[in-house]
Amino acid sequence: MSINPRKHLTIQLFLSTIPRTMPNTSSAKKALRQNVRRRELNEARKDAYKKSVKALRNAVTKKSLDKLPEKLKEAYQALDKAAKNKVIEKNKADRLKSRLTHLVAKSSKASS
Repeated sequence: MSINPRKHLTIQLFLSTIPRTMPNTSSAKKALRQNVRRRELNEARKDAYKKSVKALRNAVTKKSLDKLPEKLKEAYQALDKAAKNKVIEKNKADRLKSRLTHLVAKSSKASS
């Protein structure tokens, strides 16, 4: 999980989504820095779980059965991390894991 090296651009993008006033107090400035950092981390975690789920679904459609267990494990880890850090709800992570498990079981059963 890497943080965007172009911090000034990220802060500018973040500031474009909030009201046009800049923070005045030192605590408000620190809060803005924290919000930017948390937002970047949350986006990275969200991208990670989406990429792992997409990779698993692509592996199922391409019928590469040898890679499915490790892809499923990666997806489980990414979903659990996203749920632990409150990027997504725990129930959403559980629901996605269940659907992916059924998908893998169905594809492995169809191939054998």
